[in-house]
Amino acid sequence: MEFKKVLTNWYSINKRVLPWRSTKNPYHIWLSEIIMQQTQIKQGLPYYNAFVIKFPTVFDLANASEQEVLKLWQGLGYYSRARNLHASAKYVASELNGVFPSTYSDLLKLKGVGDYTASAIASICFNEPTAVVDGNVYRVLSRYFGIETAINSTQGIKAFKTLASSLIDSQNPGDYNQALMEFGAIQCKPKNPNCTECPLKDSCVALQKNKIDLLPVKLKNTKVTKKHFNFLVLISSEKYTIFEKRHSKGIWQNLYQFPLIETDQELVTDGFKTHSKIDSYFKNIKFDYSLYNTKAIVHKLSHQHLYTKFWIIEVDKLPKQGIPISEIKTFPTPIVIGNFIDEFNFLI
Repeated sequence: MEFKKVLTNWYSINKRVLPWRSTKNPYHIWLSEIIMQQTQIKQGLPYYNAFVIKFPTVFDLANASEQEVLKLWQGLGYYSRARNLHASAKYVASELNGVFPSTYSDLLKLKGVGDYTASAIASICFNEPTAVVDGNVYRVLSRYFGIETAINSTQGIKAFKTLASSLIDSQNPGDYNQALMEFGAIQCKPKNPNCTECPLKDSCVALQKNKIDLLPVKLKNTKVTKKHFNFLVLISSEKYTIFEKRHSKGIWQNLYQFPLIETDQELVTDGFKTHSKIDSYFKNIKFDYSLYNTKAIVHKLSHQHLYTKFWIIEVDKLPKQGIPISEIKTFPTPIVIGNFIDEFNFLI
């Protein structure tokens, strides 16, 4: 089919030079695919390089502590990926003697590996003709074929997977899949694609019907909730602070944070000391406090926006066991807390 030939030819000329494209090692391909999920190349590439250097084999990654893995992942977001990465490394190392599954169906058994990742690894490393469907693929296919079915609907997910599977190059599925994804990433971009220079412009339905900006169609997300986070940065006279591990399930599970008080409304300086939760936390303890950032730091996630403030609290003695401030940077933290630590540097 002309579509396949045009794409693979375009890819041979225009593909970016990336370290995981010079290998068929499934460990490296797997690392790259997990790290690059919902992540731009320029952001994810340093993390990929760091993981390959620190954990050159799946055994090295499996033998690392979760804290080491999360610390190296810090700032990349979607921390469940890191936890699943570590869990799968342990499984491959201990149950499979370090040998990665070589088929799409067996790759799906790895924690954190779904249809897209299994298809990518199976096709690139093992030449299995399994079609990848990611955001870039949705965009290219919806525009080229003029498909208006929502890509995040049950019907759309099935339809695009079926279409992608029918187009796969059975002789060279790995390069074809990468060509399709790369084409979406740097040619058929979400905004302002260079359609005048596109090798598929003469047969692109969206271009012919002036629907480039309307495709792909995506159903609106659920309502975004708003939360107010107040982190209590305690500093004792002995230069100790309290740093707590989040055990509850969620995006920051097993990461570390300062004591958190969540409020329904924004907490301001005048109302801080008399707030019931503050009064309860510091019962019978004298403290001095100041607000580090008068304007809340907004951390936007897919389903919620966090409005974060850091309260600097000086006490003679901590209300519970703490850690030396000098050790605080050794713990994995959410990016908003890591940025605060770097900026504040505990200079008081």
